[in-house]
Amino acid sequence: MKKRIFATVTALSMVILAGCGSSGQPAATQAPETTQAPQAETQAESQAETAAEEKTEEAAADVSTLEGWGAAVKEQLDGTKIVVSMASHPSTEAFQAMTDEFTDLTGIQVEWDVVEQTYLKNKQLLDFQGAHSYDVFMVDSFWNAEYGSKNVVQPLDDYLNDPEKTPEWYDAADLIPAYCDLGRYQGKTIGIPIAGETRFLAYRTDLFEKYDKKVPTTMDEFLELARFFNGKEDGLYGVALRAQRGIHFASGWLTTMYAFCDGMMDQKTLEPKIDDPGVVESLEWYLEMLKCAPPDVSTYTHEEALGAFMSGKTAMWLDATAIAAAITDPEQSAIYDKVAFAAPPDGPAGESAALADWNVSIPEGAQNPDAAWAFIMFMTSREKSLEYVENGGAATRYSIYENESLVEENPSFPAQLAALEKANGLVKRGLQWTPPHEQINQMLDIMGSYGSRAQAGEMTAQEACEKAQQDVLDLLGE
Repeated sequence: MKKRIFATVTALSMVILAGCGSSGQPAATQAPETTQAPQAETQAESQAETAAEEKTEEAAADVSTLEGWGAAVKEQLDGTKIVVSMASHPSTEAFQAMTDEFTDLTGIQVEWDVVEQTYLKNKQLLDFQGAHSYDVFMVDSFWNAEYGSKNVVQPLDDYLNDPEKTPEWYDAADLIPAYCDLGRYQGKTIGIPIAGETRFLAYRTDLFEKYDKKVPTTMDEFLELARFFNGKEDGLYGVALRAQRGIHFASGWLTTMYAFCDGMMDQKTLEPKIDDPGVVESLEWYLEMLKCAPPDVSTYTHEEALGAFMSGKTAMWLDATAIAAAITDPEQSAIYDKVAFAAPPDGPAGESAALADWNVSIPEGAQNPDAAWAFIMFMTSREKSLEYVENGGAATRYSIYENESLVEENPSFPAQLAALEKANGLVKRGLQWTPPHEQINQMLDIMGSYGSRAQAGEMTAQEACEKAQQDVLDLLGE
């Protein structure tokens, strides 16, 4: 068995028994031995305790630094190989750029299996049911409920709470709470965030200044501004949003739904409630916003919505922080120098913001879970977070969003952080933006199909929600 990361020292004391010897010598002759024995025992115990304390302090000093932690891990796991299952993604590339350093530090070899996002989930589930060849999974937060309920991945709290395996410099408190919440299932941590996005508002500063308008802070103000700018100038529309039939429409709708209610599902009982009055109200509001969008909005995914705003066609845009950098890129955007960003407006239900992320997890049945955690801990630590982002990874920590040089490079960072704080409002309400149901994708596709039909004028918002509710109940066999 390999040594534990931290060696412990147990002192064994010598016990010296004094008494009359069989030699028949007088008691006076043996007295010096009797009085010296306790002194020798005390001295031996003291030396052993001192040695133990020194070794304990030495171990603590080691783990308090990246180098010392790496040496301790290397002593235990040198030569171990882990297999990492990840999607083609900028975060994967960032990890790969840091792998040589990780291997040099810990002695752990890393083998990569990188596939397109479309195939990742099926490949992981097939491996889980058979070979158990992977030690690390990259997991979309939309899969967490399924992975958690089927025990595809294992809880990570014992690793997080073990100071030997997760030293203080990891700084778990620096991780954005809303992202961390997405990585929990039934109160247990099953994933650590590595990339994510919320959704926030971008707006044309030239138009807002020209017409003396203020940034909206409520959903009512947002709708009022969309109506104001819609058609205000030739070729100008109020807002760009997602509205392509199915999952894209549902994604756009869900972006603002929690501002009006607690969502389309009771997240404690997992019972759908798509026909709830608050959900109906949220769809009615979204349909009114779409009337202020370009006429081809029914074809818009996130790409078309972004393109419409960057071309100067719309006054506002509400979508993903992950793609916002293109808006201030002179080579891609016609409005790069006249745009600003803000957190999403609040609604009757209070603060909320969309949230999705990628996690890294350890699958059940992993051959080398300790080495897998060492990889995850190193790659997602605060100590390595700046290098990770500079290599193309996405920010998931407060310290990155507050880094002055990074804020200068990406002026949307303060608004992104403000949006993430609003996303944390859902956590405080006991909600996850993605309801923790393993069939959530099918449900959203149904909702988005009916929402799209309502947008086309085939039915009212009330009817769309009622029909979606019934179809989802049929899907669940209820």
